[in-house]
Amino acid sequence: MWLIDQWAEKHILDAQKKGEMDGLAGEGKPLALDDDSAVPAGLRASYRLLKNAGYLPPELQQRKEALELADMLKSIADTDPQHPLIEKRLALLELKLRQAGVNTDFLHGKYAERFAKKIHQR
Repeated sequence: MWLIDQWAEKHILDAQKKGEMDGLAGEGKPLALDDDSAVPAGLRASYRLLKNAGYLPPELQQRKEALELADMLKSIADTDPQHPLIEKRLALLELKLRQAGVNTDFLHGKYAERFAKKIHQR
């Protein structure tokens, strides 16, 4: 064990003995660990740090925004004055995602339809 690990472990144990760890959020619940097995070992700590800070790569941020816009379009009427604006914004995001090499089938439900057909065929 590295010296820094021993130091951290000592401080954690001291805090537990003093009761400073009692009543923390999530106490007694299992940890929700992310599967980062696809991330190279040397990059995992930095990726986790960026993720915990709320940073997303531009393509993932645009994908998230596109899904939100698609949901908004489903929930408002075609006659709503915001509908054309949201449609234009979604079309622009879809273009940007395609240029970045991201498949945009998730916006049109094509995959879900094909999956449902495949399930019903069996």
